[in-house]
Amino acid sequence: MNWTEWIAALLGLANIALLVRRSVWNYPFGMAMVALYAVVFFQARLYGEAGLQLFFFAAQAWGWVLWRRAARRDLDGEAEVPVRWLSPLARLGWGAATAVLALNLGWVMHRFTDAALPYADAAIAGASIAAQILLGLRRIENWVVWIAIDVASIAVYIAKGLWPTAALYVVFLAMSALGLRTWIAAYRKAV
Repeated sequence: MNWTEWIAALLGLANIALLVRRSVWNYPFGMAMVALYAVVFFQARLYGEAGLQLFFFAAQAWGWVLWRRAARRDLDGEAEVPVRWLSPLARLGWGAATAVLALNLGWVMHRFTDAALPYADAAIAGASIAAQILLGLRRIENWVVWIAIDVASIAVYIAKGLWPTAALYVVFLAMSALGLRTWIAAYRKAV
């Protein structure tokens, strides 16, 4: 049993539960989770996922700063952040940029590494970069992207025998759907 993977999974549960609630305190849990997952994924030869954790660590720090600046206090004194949608043109741009990134990263990993699943790994990595940036910017579409990532990740982690992580991503999938619903409701309440 890989205790590092189990601890990372538990930290991930705390991270996403706080994200759904729009709490700025999701970030310390997320930073600890991604630091541990960098090790787990490198050992599994999922290099795109391992490298992605380094990006996530920096993006989590950046998101924490942005969210702290944007946080408002609710009636219970809990800090929440406002959320909004992307424009239709911005959605197209994000989709195109994500596809280009994923295809290029997949080609590089296929050509120059012994990556286990280079194109699947790259698609998850590219989409995750986009989703994490959208999350930092508090755009509702981040949840749609995370839902797609969760579905793909479950398949990849099962294929690699990363059972605790696959189970975590099943929970992430459910929580991402809840996050999407919660953020849409918060947006409607604010407008």
